Amino acid sequence: MSPLNLAAHLGQDEFLAQVLHRQHAHIPAALSSPAELIAWDDVNTILATHRLEPPRLRLSMDGEMLPAHRYTAPVTTRRHTVWQRLHPTELHARLTEGASLVIDAVDELHPPVGRAAMELERWLRTGVQANLYASFTAREGFGVHWDDHDVVVIQIDGAKRWKVYGPTRTAPMYKDTAEPEPPPQEPFVELVLRAGDVLYLPRGWWHSVAASEGEHSLHLTFGIQTTTGAQLLSWLADDLRRHAVLREDLPVHATAAQQAAYLERLRKEVAAALEDPDLVGRYTAMRDATDLTRLRPSLPHLTGIPAAPNVRVRLTTARAHLEAAGNGDGVVFRACDTEWELADEALPLLQSLMSAAPCAVSLGELAAVAGTSVAHVAAVVSELMDGQAVTVEGTR
Repeated sequence: MSPLNLAAHLGQDEFLAQVLHRQHAHIPAALSSPAELIAWDDVNTILATHRLEPPRLRLSMDGEMLPAHRYTAPVTTRRHTVWQRLHPTELHARLTEGASLVIDAVDELHPPVGRAAMELERWLRTGVQANLYASFTAREGFGVHWDDHDVVVIQIDGAKRWKVYGPTRTAPMYKDTAEPEPPPQEPFVELVLRAGDVLYLPRGWWHSVAASEGEHSLHLTFGIQTTTGAQLLSWLADDLRRHAVLREDLPVHATAAQQAAYLERLRKEVAAALEDPDLVGRYTAMRDATDLTRLRPSLPHLTGIPAAPNVRVRLTTARAHLEAAGNGDGVVFRACDTEWELADEALPLLQSLMSAAPCAVSLGELAAVAGTSVAHVAAVVSELMDGQAVTVEGTR
C-alpha cells in the first residue's frame, strides 16, 4: 500500500511553521478512501482475534470507563489463567445505550494504521500512537476534556460532532504544577467530521465529541508525543555529568560563600551548554536514534537475511539518523539505540531504506541503488537486523 502522506494533507512546512502547537486545523475531505486505513470489518477482526484487556480495550460513557464484566465474560484456561472474552451481544447493548468503544495503540494491531503513524513520526520527529474510537449515539463518551498531547484525527466512517473550546493553560503537561482553568461555557467552534476529514488539535485544548448526527462514527486519533523544555533539561543534566562540578556532592555543610561559589561554577557549565546553537538538534537526534517504539522480529531468519533479491526489508523506525563520520571517512547510522560505523559505499543503501520507510524495499532494489551485489546488501542489512533496526517483510 502506498504511503498515506498525512504531512501533505496537513500542509507540510506551512503546518509546522504556522499551525503546530498553535491553533486547530480542519481539512475537509482530505482522504478519498479513509477505509483503506481501517474498516469496520478490520475492527471486528481485531476484537475477535486479540485478547485485549482494559484499559487497552474499553467502553466509556459520560466520562467514566464501564466495568469490563458488562461486556465480557471470564474464561479460565487449562493452565488456570483467566482472560476476559468479549461478549458480542452485551457489547452491542452497551454501545446502543451510548457507550463509546476505544482500542488503544491500534497502530500495533493493524499495519496500515502503523504505517500512517510511522509517517507522522518521520515528519514530526517524535513518537505517535493511534487510538480507535467508535460511537453509535449522541451520548458523549468522555465529556468536555483536554489531552496532554497534540492529536491528528481522521474520520474513517460516519460523522462526529466536535465542540472545541480552546485552551485555558499554555501547554499543560501530564505532570504539571497546576490544572488548567475550566473551559468557557460555549465552544468557539463546532465541527462535524465526515469520512475523509482530518482535524488537528494542540494539547491542552478543551473539546467534547459525540456521534450526534444520526449515524454511527469510526475515527482514529494519532496522539503526538510531547517534547518539552523540561525533558531537554533532564537530558542535559545527564549529558553534563562529564563536568566535575555536576558530579561533586552539593556543599550542604559549607558556608554561604562557598555554596555561592559552587552555584556559580554550576551556572557557568549550564549556561555554556544552553548557548550551544545545536543543542536542540543534538537532543532531537538522540531521541530519534534511541526510539524503540516499533521493534519487529524477522522470523525465520535468526542469524541473518538470505542473499535473495526478492526478500523485502524495512526499517523498524522512521526516525533513524544518518551523518558523516567524525573523521570524514565513512558514515554513522543510528537507530533503535544502536550505532553503526559503515563505509561510504553504504550511504545510498541507507538512504534508500530511510526514504522508503515505513514501506519495505527488496534487496535487489537496494543493490541496484547502491551499485553493489545482493550478497553485500544482505550482509549490511543483516547487521542492522541484529541491532533491531531492520525487519524482513516477505518476498516479492
